[in-house]
This record gives sequence, C-alpha cells and structure tokens, in this order.
Amino acid sequence: MTRSEELVAVTVKPRSTRAGVEVAEDGRIVVRVQAPAAEGAANRECVALVAEAVGEPKSSVTIVRGERSRAKLLAVANLTAAEVRGRLARPRGGA
Repeated sequence: MTRSEELVAVTVKPRSTRAGVEVAEDGRIVVRVQAPAAEGAANRECVALVAEAVGEPKSSVTIVRGERSRAKLLAVANLTAAEVRGRLARPRGGA
C-alpha cells in the first residue's frame, strides 16, 4: 500500500453546534460539522475541516467510502494514517 492509499476512519456528526476535528479518548477521529447531512453539505465541510486540521489543501482530502454514512474512510494525499493522527494531536492556536 502506498502512502497516498492509506485510509483514515472518521465519524462525522452533522448539525453540531460547533465545528471541529478531535481525537476521542478511545482513539476515534470525530469530525463535528454544522452542515446538515443533505446534498453533500456535510461531506464538503468534513473535507474542509480535516484538511485545515492537518494543514493540507482541501484537494488532498478524499472521501473513499461512506459518502452517505456518518462512518467514513478518508485518504489524505501523501500522509499516512499515523501522520494524520499526529497532526491532529498537536496543539493548535485559535478559538
């Protein structure tokens, strides 16, 4: 498997009061989006939030499986799953 083919499992929570990406205590990656799960709005916001959280452009994040599910598999170009988790774990500035 190449680096660009490594997949990251995430759980998306649509219509959340605040948007963000976090690693839960059990190790799951949870993406909270404010958009509803309709017409791809939550998927677009999910991709944008994950890309921002790992410091990559939106074009590098792809939903490989689960476009119509809360459980999704994402690919982040040129990053392994461990690198994605590492970037999510590092402290970020902001609100």
